[in-house]
Amino acid sequence: MTTPTFSTVAVLGAGTMGAGIAQVCAQAGSRVLLQDLTDDFVQKGLARIRDFLQKGVDKGKTTAEQRDAVLARIAVTTDRAGACRGADLVVEAVPEKLELKNGLFREVAAVVAPGCVLASNTSSLSLAKVFAGVAGPARCIGMHFFNPVPLMALLELVRTDATSAATIESVTAYSKQLGKEPILVVDSPGFASSRLGVCLGLEAIRMLESGVASAEDIDKAMALGYGHPMGPLKLTDLVGLDVRLAIADYLRKELDHPGFAAPALMRQMVADGKLGKKTGQGFYRW
Repeated sequence: MTTPTFSTVAVLGAGTMGAGIAQVCAQAGSRVLLQDLTDDFVQKGLARIRDFLQKGVDKGKTTAEQRDAVLARIAVTTDRAGACRGADLVVEAVPEKLELKNGLFREVAAVVAPGCVLASNTSSLSLAKVFAGVAGPARCIGMHFFNPVPLMALLELVRTDATSAATIESVTAYSKQLGKEPILVVDSPGFASSRLGVCLGLEAIRMLESGVASAEDIDKAMALGYGHPMGPLKLTDLVGLDVRLAIADYLRKELDHPGFAAPALMRQMVADGKLGKKTGQGFYRW
């Protein structure tokens, strides 16, 4: 195994994304500290990783020895400062709230070494604002992973005006060690992926709302006609309607573009708790 660019990685947030990020970092050979607010949260995150790896063993895609080696490189904790102290890379995967992310990085910057890279997994928030007032802006970068993290090839790297060439180089190298195909974009609303993906998803919802076609047929049009691995409505279910609604509202405000105005159907579904796969009901039943 190639020596990883970052030998010790702290992942803050043990939800679906955080657990996936922790897994791929451990698979690349890094020692990983997975942190969240409660022991219940971190244990659930570890269980997600264990279950995902076990499925690989059951399908013959990995061995029990490889599974155990990955798990042995992951430790869980509720101590944020302790997780970050000594890390070469800190990746946050906490909820998409600007104040939460900014406060987290201000806190983390005070305990990590000057050379520690700080990365945000935000899918759309301004990184300039996420890292505002954080010491060492040259080491700050966006690492936008995609769900499910162990399977999705893309990793969107987002640089701010202050991000150094050395930070970009080291994170790009590590991205490839994670088995990802990195792209580099500048800090702008929605970056490349969310801006395009949300726009497509919103139009698909408008089509469903106006009776153009069923959800299944709209998705099939993009899957079979354009080669998308998943249609925009099914993808919205997977991401979460509430998550995509928040991004849409943010992009509508930041870009002042009517294409990002959320359809009434989407707002009603969110109000009704039909958030997609995580609630068992969205545009599909799960």
